Amino acid sequence: MTEITLDLTVAAPCYNEAESLRELHRRVREACESMGLRWELVLVNDGSTDETWQTMLALAAEDAHVVAVDLSRNHGQQLAMTAALSLSRGERLLMIDADLQDPPELLPKMWARMDDGVDVVYGQRIERKGESGFKLGTAAAFYWLIGKLADTHIPRNTGDFRLISRRVVEALLAMPERHRFMRGMVSWVGYRQEAMQFERDARYAGKTAYSFKHMWRLAVDAVTGFSIRPLQMASLLGFVCAAGSAFVLLYALSSWLFFDTERGWTSLIAVVAFFGGVQLMVLGVMGEYLGRMFEQVRGRPLFMIDKVVRGGGQPGETETDRTA
Repeated sequence: MTEITLDLTVAAPCYNEAESLRELHRRVREACESMGLRWELVLVNDGSTDETWQTMLALAAEDAHVVAVDLSRNHGQQLAMTAALSLSRGERLLMIDADLQDPPELLPKMWARMDDGVDVVYGQRIERKGESGFKLGTAAAFYWLIGKLADTHIPRNTGDFRLISRRVVEALLAMPERHRFMRGMVSWVGYRQEAMQFERDARYAGKTAYSFKHMWRLAVDAVTGFSIRPLQMASLLGFVCAAGSAFVLLYALSSWLFFDTERGWTSLIAVVAFFGGVQLMVLGVMGEYLGRMFEQVRGRPLFMIDKVVRGGGQPGETETDRTA
């Protein structure tokens, strides 16, 4: 367990964010120093292909508050955030994206809420600047789907931007699942949680790494990680189709017994294709859960850390098997 020696850890996973890191560092530093906090900024390089790691090293050499973490490869944003949590030394932790769409300047207001006894203060977007209609539409569909299927209430229009207490950090690190949906996990933990509404800015620089494929995988992780309803729906669909096939069989038998009609191959192929498709869909849902069970019981580390460089340019421990 990491020794707690600071007031705040700011955790930021980074993938090709070289253009934003210095501005992120400046704004985080100003917010923390204005409050007189003992703080650190943990930057996790998640397999970037640009100058992100070199920029992190330069910031760590210039500022003792910076901790630069280099993962062995790209693990994805959620596991990169988990790596940051595992190295954090703050009594409280601020999750933030490195693209500066979420403003560090909200920290004092979030801090005041937590002083009143709140364990989680999460940012809730009332406006999303610089995002396409497609992105807004898919986000709305995502939260509608989660609201219908998830067993845990996950607030709409939220991301990973949130200030959490130490006991929430420890609770997240105690969860061993590989397919992590951090905002859902935080909601599942419970305790007292409050929203702070804000206008989300456009990206400071660069372009988003979240393609439709990434968003789809995140949605699948969210649904399968917090609900068994797809399995229940698959079972119900299988029952309905089985009942439907019984009626089709009765129709075929009655036609054969009482009518002199030939069965057309078109109708036969249509029925076979329909029920074959349903079976494959049901098997696909079951396979999604089974595959996750396989990856979980295999017990591999959640992430691999290549290097940890703490502020001042001094290398920290090199870790190759850290897990959440």
